[in-house]
Amino acid sequence: MTAPVSTPPPLAAAPAALRAARRRDRRVYTRSHPVLFALLAATRRRAVTRIGGAVLVHGPDAYRQALTRIPLDRTAAGTTGGAARELSTGGTLFDQEGTGHRATRRAVADGLGAAGVERLRPVWRDILARRLAPLAAGRETDLVPLAREVAGATVRALLGTTADPEALAEAAARAAAAAVRDHLPGPRRPGTARAAVAATARLQALLDPPGGPDEAGDTALRAMLTVAAVNTTVAALPRAAAWCADAGLWDQAADDRLRPALVDELLRVVAPSPLLPRVAAADADLDGCPVRAGDRLILVARHAARAHTAPPDAHHPAPPAVAHLVFGAGSHACPGARLARAQLDDALAALAPYCPVVTGARVDRTAALPGWRSLTVRATDDRHRSRESR
Repeated sequence: MTAPVSTPPPLAAAPAALRAARRRDRRVYTRSHPVLFALLAATRRRAVTRIGGAVLVHGPDAYRQALTRIPLDRTAAGTTGGAARELSTGGTLFDQEGTGHRATRRAVADGLGAAGVERLRPVWRDILARRLAPLAAGRETDLVPLAREVAGATVRALLGTTADPEALAEAAARAAAAAVRDHLPGPRRPGTARAAVAATARLQALLDPPGGPDEAGDTALRAMLTVAAVNTTVAALPRAAAWCADAGLWDQAADDRLRPALVDELLRVVAPSPLLPRVAAADADLDGCPVRAGDRLILVARHAARAHTAPPDAHHPAPPAVAHLVFGAGSHACPGARLARAQLDDALAALAPYCPVVTGARVDRTAALPGWRSLTVRATDDRHRSRESR
């Protein structure tokens, strides 16, 4: 029996607008990681593909299975945990195993739970109000510095450090960029390891309190949390705003009932961490593809969440089981998902009354995660209509 064809709602984005939005967003991949993007695009038609000792995982079911059913080596070279152990004395959230890993996850989750996020919310709301004020006067605003300050100030409040927010964000970006080649397939440039160690040491120095690192608890954990929070926020927030501007989604962003679904949709399509590098710790079978212990798993969150085929639409959102894959799955789910959703929700609510358009965009070719180096926006005359509709 053929399913009935549904009629798009009146405010659905036009196909031409969606194509324009997708073209702009693809630039952050094709200009910052062109070889990797081409490899992933060439293999994405199959749920699982082996290339030598690497297994590329694109399908949602295989992606979830890799994270929940295959034992993973948390300390292997070329993984997030391996980089964490190399750049510290170990014991971080990303390389712990067993009860230590679970205990650290619980401690982090407590600080990023519903109550914790509400305590942090005034921090970024003040920044949004200040940074977006020029839009009301008809001036342009660059959303990348805004995202950087939001991320740095949030981390400072979360960790109780006195470091300057923008210095924290810059140090976190440098640490991630220096270490990125340990996470991605391909040759390593000479001196990458030394640069990563130096960048991480600078970040840890900013995070240490005046009394020394012992008073800060696990400094390595604090550094890795900072790197994750800053880089995902700076990658996601400007890209999500560009999608709204190019695809005409500001009406959805202005609707308090639709905005939560739009937030999930934008995070699914933006996929701030588009791939997760892991290493199998035991033999397994992944969607019919044999996996051997020691094989490198390239888990492509962007494709598992269907970011490349289904544009964001709050009226017809993807199922949560698919949309939430950008935050991992099972015990490997990101503890900062609630924080990311809250920040993007508030950012969209603050931007929507201005119905901004993108006036300039430059790709960040050196960042660890695909994103913009600058993304300037300006309010349109439609901002008055949006205010009245609310």
